[in-house]
Amino acid sequence: MTRSRVVDAVAGLLAAAVALAAGEAASALIGGPSPVVAVGDVVVDYAPGGLVKAAIELLGTRDKPALLIGVTLTSLAIGMLLGPVAGRDRRVGVAAFVAFGLVGALAGARDPLSADAIAVAAAAALAGVVTLSLLLSAASPKGTGVRASMPGPGVADRRRFLLFAAGAAGAAVAGVAGRTLLGPSVDVEEERAAIRLPRMADRFRGVRGLAVNGVSSVITPNDDFYRIDTALVVPRVAVESWRLSVTGMVDRPYEVSFADLVGMASVEQSLTLACVSNEVGGDLVGNAIWLGVPLAEILERAGVQEGATQIVGRSVDGFTAGFPTEIAFDGRPAIVAIGMNGEPLPAIHGFPARLVVPGLYGYVSATKWIREIELTTLEAFDAYWIPRGWSKEAPVKTQSRIDVPRDGRTVDMGRVAVAGVAWAGVRELSRVEVRINATGEETDEWHEARLGEPLSQSSWRQWVYEWDAAPGEYRIEVRATDGDGATQTHEQRPPAPDGATGHHAVRVNVRRT
Repeated sequence: MTRSRVVDAVAGLLAAAVALAAGEAASALIGGPSPVVAVGDVVVDYAPGGLVKAAIELLGTRDKPALLIGVTLTSLAIGMLLGPVAGRDRRVGVAAFVAFGLVGALAGARDPLSADAIAVAAAAALAGVVTLSLLLSAASPKGTGVRASMPGPGVADRRRFLLFAAGAAGAAVAGVAGRTLLGPSVDVEEERAAIRLPRMADRFRGVRGLAVNGVSSVITPNDDFYRIDTALVVPRVAVESWRLSVTGMVDRPYEVSFADLVGMASVEQSLTLACVSNEVGGDLVGNAIWLGVPLAEILERAGVQEGATQIVGRSVDGFTAGFPTEIAFDGRPAIVAIGMNGEPLPAIHGFPARLVVPGLYGYVSATKWIREIELTTLEAFDAYWIPRGWSKEAPVKTQSRIDVPRDGRTVDMGRVAVAGVAWAGVRELSRVEVRINATGEETDEWHEARLGEPLSQSSWRQWVYEWDAAPGEYRIEVRATDGDGATQTHEQRPPAPDGATGHHAVRVNVRRT
């Protein structure tokens, strides 16, 4: 009798599922990266620039889950194709899962935080080999003389295969559930709760913004602050073993512990961060109160050598970002941050420490989970995003956004608050203006908005314009002027390669009351 290709394919699919689940469980138990995450990180690191841009444009902040799902589905599909081949020759199945383990081990070994990648990959591969062997034996047709490699007499039958298939499926579910139950090897929330940050001045406590419903708050809460990075899984860093190294073109390389940084922390400042991928009117921007150590102080202690023109931040997960050295010494409050809005950095925002450099887009400066600051030259090294087509120098462009009224909304006639936020990197803001055109009309008349109080030269400001709205349909447009007197351009450009430009606009309908 011949084997059933469908049954063997199901055996391969279930074996792959068990292998992936075992990798997840072993990752949580041992501490190394799971094969899915490790392979996903390789894809992130080596994907062509055009593909990365396309993924960002298509998926936005959903790109990481999509990649992990893609790696998982691809692995399951390979397992399903492997099953019929391994049904004819078991050695092919063993070789395939050994290769699976090898790929996972090599990918995981790239993680500088993990010394357990081989153990995790081996556990996943072994689980796959055993599961495939059991299922294929159970699927052996009667009369072939192939005995089942499992407890019980005789050759396998359909009932036995279904029993073992159900067991494999249960094992896969249990492995994934085990990942959740075991949790991360480092409990970041417990570590954060034990930290006592130094208290700075009270000038940011109880800050109040403009009394306009719907406008972005002056200080963005941690839970609402945007997250953009390349980490498929948020690094979980143990404070006791973490060190920040200062290396490269310096006279006195050294490293500091987290406790050292807490003792050195002397700056608390309101700073706005913006992502270069932020579209005009987008929400990939936020303002927080950052606590930390001046970057210039960190560098001066090391002694920056002449000719060191670039500062490179290196993350614990291998990500890099680089910017000109002169920026650390031009007076802006660039800091190695350990606190955000009065508490230790949340895990997703870089715990235990990160770089915050006002006036630069995050992709060249805002290294989360930082482990090393290297001094080099602009010519000697291109950080992560540069080979992928983004500009090497990336000052934040002046931008403004309308928060209320929302695009497409209907409002009542009478006094309407048009409000939002505007930012200009380290150039502060001098003016925000609003233009309102009825449908079918065009005017060059701009109305100056009232600005909220500035928290710092490098933080965004709220603005509001009180509009006496008559019934009709309107297009509302906003523009900002920075402290140097330069007004943001109306020219519409996409984010790549160095930030979007253009005026944000919304359309509203005013109804008669």
